[in-house]
Amino acid sequence: MRVIIFGATGMVGRGVLRECLLDERVTAVLTVGRSPTGTVHPKLRELVHADLSDLSAVEGELSGYDACFFCLGVSAAGMSEQAYRRVTYDYTLAAGTTLARLSPSSTFVYVSGAGTDEHGRAMWARVKGATENALLALPFHAYVFRPGYIQPMHGVTSRTRWYRLAYVVAGPLYPLLRRLFPASVTTTERIGQAMITVAERGAPERILGPAAINAL
Repeated sequence: MRVIIFGATGMVGRGVLRECLLDERVTAVLTVGRSPTGTVHPKLRELVHADLSDLSAVEGELSGYDACFFCLGVSAAGMSEQAYRRVTYDYTLAAGTTLARLSPSSTFVYVSGAGTDEHGRAMWARVKGATENALLALPFHAYVFRPGYIQPMHGVTSRTRWYRLAYVVAGPLYPLLRRLFPASVTTTERIGQAMITVAERGAPERILGPAAINAL
């Protein structure tokens, strides 16, 4: 398979990129983002594009791919709803609508979050919920991953300082969390492997929580 990854410089995206480069099912990877990943690999090509809300100038680079793994996201802490919606909804739908038109038989996997609800009380949950519903209505094979706690693996770290500090504290507890709450935790490694499996053969449901991600 040939895959596109948005957000490959973030924690989840880096984990997904690692798994794609290691997996023999993936023959080519294109990363799209505002900055390069710093990774060099024979499978990998990088596309740096400043405005992710408008992909019209680079459409010619995006056709011919079997799947898109959309891992781009930001914390809503300290952001206005307008600013958060621009990154969460506008960037995602710019990619989704473009790829649905260019490759309608392709698979699009969007990393959302546990507790997402378009009609929920929390701003981030409403925006992510609207994003999910808009993607699922597009004419391609769209899936939503709603991970709970994500344990970074293989040296992958978060770009957000307070997330990094939280993982320093929580990391040693992960084996215990996995035993106590197996349906609520996953890893960057498992998310990447599950995305590749979904692109290869689909999934029984279009919205997948941690237990379903781990099973895949």
